[in-house]
Formats: sequence, structure tokens, C-alpha cells
Amino acid sequence: QVQLVESGGGLVQTGGSLRLSCAPSGRTFGTYAMGWFRQAPGKEREFVAAISWSGGTIFYTDSVKGRFTISRDNAKNTVYLQMNSLKPEDTAVYYCAAHLGTSGSRREGDYDYWGQGTQVTVSS
Repeated sequence: QVQLVESGGGLVQTGGSLRLSCAPSGRTFGTYAMGWFRQAPGKEREFVAAISWSGGTIFYTDSVKGRFTISRDNAKNTVYLQMNSLKPEDTAVYYCAAHLGTSGSRREGDYDYWGQGTQVTVSS
């Protein structure tokens, strides 16, 4: 059974930075790709970033390109989301998700496990 745990959320000012982390708390079954999603109040959950098992394939939603960086350390079973130049529009609950296999995806339905989310608030 796989459970994901996010950490690193908090309150920052516009232009600041945060680094989110996510790791499974239980044993994993095979390899897995990872993704980050977010949900702001009154809005639907949206895709943010994804990374393949090897780290060789990475993609982002357009609104965070050049500002956010997804990475992973398989030795630590941890995926990261480095967020720079934060804007108030980035305020949301951020979720990590695991997709069994090696390739990442932008689609929520492709992910098998989800974390509980961590709050990111960017003040104006």
C-alpha cells in the first residue's frame, strides 16, 4: 500500500520561493512517475508538473514554465517542486501524485496515488 506525504508549504510574499517535497510512506510496487497538481479556492484542480521515473522527461503547465522546477531523488524516494518568483495566482493547495509505470502524465485519471495536499499562500 502506497501513501504519499507532502511537505514544504507555507506563506510567502510575491517574488519569494518555496520548495515542496513528496515521498511515499509505504512500500512502492515497481517504478513510478510523479506529478504535481494544485487547486485554488473556487477553481478545479489543475496540472502543474510531471517527471518520469528516470527524470529524463519533464513537462510543465505553461503558467509555471521558467519559474517552477520538478526534480526527484530516487535513492530517497522523494520528488520536489522548487517554486521561484511566486505570484498571488499560485496560491492553492498543492498535491503530489504517483503514476505506476515510468512515464508521467498531465491527466489526473492516470495517477494511482495522491497525497493530502499542502497549502501554499502568496501574499500580494
